[in-house]
Amino acid sequence: MRGWRVSDAFEAHDGTGDSGLPPRIPLPRSSVEDGGQPLPEPADPPPVALELPHDVLKSLLGAWALAACSTAESLAVEVHLGDCGACADEARRLREAVGLLHQPESLDLDPGLRTRVLESCLDRRPARIPLPAWAAPYDAEAARLDALLQDIGDAEWHTPVRLRWFDGQAPTSRRTTVAGVIAHLLSVDGLVAVALGLDDPLGDAPAQGPAGRTEAFWQASHFPPTRAVRVPWREQSHQLVQTVSFTGGGAGRLGVSYGDFALPLHDAMLDRAFECWVHAEDIAEAVDYPYGPPAPRHLHRMIDLAARMLPAVLAERRRAGLAAPGQTPHLVPAGRPGRSLRLEIEGNGGGEWLIPLDSPGAVGSADHEVAHVALDDVEFCRLAAGHVPPEEAAAGQLGDRAAIRDVLFAAASLSRM
Repeated sequence: MRGWRVSDAFEAHDGTGDSGLPPRIPLPRSSVEDGGQPLPEPADPPPVALELPHDVLKSLLGAWALAACSTAESLAVEVHLGDCGACADEARRLREAVGLLHQPESLDLDPGLRTRVLESCLDRRPARIPLPAWAAPYDAEAARLDALLQDIGDAEWHTPVRLRWFDGQAPTSRRTTVAGVIAHLLSVDGLVAVALGLDDPLGDAPAQGPAGRTEAFWQASHFPPTRAVRVPWREQSHQLVQTVSFTGGGAGRLGVSYGDFALPLHDAMLDRAFECWVHAEDIAEAVDYPYGPPAPRHLHRMIDLAARMLPAVLAERRRAGLAAPGQTPHLVPAGRPGRSLRLEIEGNGGGEWLIPLDSPGAVGSADHEVAHVALDDVEFCRLAAGHVPPEEAAAGQLGDRAAIRDVLFAAASLSRM
């Protein structure tokens, strides 16, 4: 191999190496001035800070925080902030406030926002016809569901939805669509409408239980429900809220028949609020829409209703042979303390309830406590909706295992289509 020579780099391009041509060294490029081309425009001179009095600079702090000042004004403000501590503190606070307006969080509204806005308005001017506190959860949940329905497209009304509940022994379900879910709510809310003397959405059909009314409504239509069902559901929900407001808080004791059982109006409105939330979540899951739980105080009322209904459901399951009487049954007359289970619900909507085990009329007693169960507030509601198997629900269990099992199954048995 021969050594590398500097002269090799200057051989002719034809590869002979001895052409006698001068080496091909590139010539220097001519400048713009030498070529007669026009010179580029000079760059803009750097901005000069304006000489502004203190009060003017202070008045510009808001615009500066919002990046709405001109370049010269911004420079003047920033120079001033280096010399004035008071204005620097004010500018920092304004910048932090602007940052709160642009948080990279979900644009979906807080479920408690509507309630807080209404409360703020009512603090300034009380309602001429106030809404009873027991009807507020239904009003809020119906409004949230209506906002969800407003936000979905025509095609999504036909998205498949599976209604789920617990039939007393095992989970079950029924397939429908988004529009079918709203038809279901319209049909069952009609039970409350009938009790208040309003029109029944089923017309002259006899009042039945929730499942029977829903099936009758679905079958009466020649075509599957469409988004047109939103209008009658929305109007009926408004009528319910207006009517209970006009009748006043005393109407809460009015009975509402569900076919095989009845609830006072104030509990029926809570029941309808709970169903509205649960089925709104069914719809939101089907159309991939974010949806949160109710406001904590509304959630607490719903949980309280379920806890108060547990003794009667437990007694019914025992009569049907679906719940054990217990190893040492302690049957007591109504109004007396008896064996109890402490139901601890964690979370903002939670609390503690002593559930009497042996008689619906008995009183829960800490002295007769035989078991303790702890669940999250939303998890308990999903158990009561039949969306969580009772065997998997409790986060913490202590005491009589048979009593714990019976109460968890009774909670799941609160659910229905």
